[in-house]
Amino acid sequence: MIKYITEKDLDSVKELHEDYYGRKILSYYYSYGTGYDFCRFYEAGEDGTKAYIVHFNSIMIIWSDGPLESEELITFIRMHSPFRVEAPWMVLKELCEIPGYKMLKRTKFEFTDHRPDDFDETQVITDPSLDEIYEILHEGFPTLISHGLWITEHSHKIRRGLSKIYLYRHCTTATVIYDVDDHVLIGQVATRAEARGRGYARELLYWIGHTLASEGKKVSLFALDYRESFYKEIGFKAVSTENVIQVDSNGGPDDQ
Repeated sequence: MIKYITEKDLDSVKELHEDYYGRKILSYYYSYGTGYDFCRFYEAGEDGTKAYIVHFNSIMIIWSDGPLESEELITFIRMHSPFRVEAPWMVLKELCEIPGYKMLKRTKFEFTDHRPDDFDETQVITDPSLDEIYEILHEGFPTLISHGLWITEHSHKIRRGLSKIYLYRHCTTATVIYDVDDHVLIGQVATRAEARGRGYARELLYWIGHTLASEGKKVSLFALDYRESFYKEIGFKAVSTENVIQVDSNGGPDDQ
């Protein structure tokens, strides 16, 4: 049975600290707690299986230590209609046939230390205008959530030290989606159309990876198939592949 959580210390759930799905759920919990309608947490599982779900705006993340009852979960997803559902394969494989959704493969990459010697750190802004960042992202991801929702989410997480946004040469941006237990997920990598092809994304990602690794953090990102070759070409290490399901429409952010 899927139960709405109103009071629970998710930080004390040891298993949530052990993988990507759990850490992403924790990042929302640290940001908002259990008191907001737009960020809801659920507990699920039966017969010894334990699971937690977060539904934040258009994204649903599921952590589970075993298979879940598929009919109930499918009904739950159809009722809430998230844009994307992320879950371990043992759960996701039962969701493949939900009408209106398609399955996408993505690759997890770990950053490697390639910091260029001549990198100009003065060109990096670590507290950029969020309006400027949204403008760049919207060029690359036309179906990005609305300006107001995006600004609210990221300003909130930045104030709490759970996220950080980088702007390089006023052309290229990348975001720390979460920083939990020294595991950092990078996403929302984009460059203005007129500046593409100049290597700015590569330079910024190298610098971010080097900087965060020097702080003892493990840095990774996800890329869908059409971006996979770019990350291989710049020397990042592919460590795993997985699937997500997403509303069957074109566009949308591919790396959150």
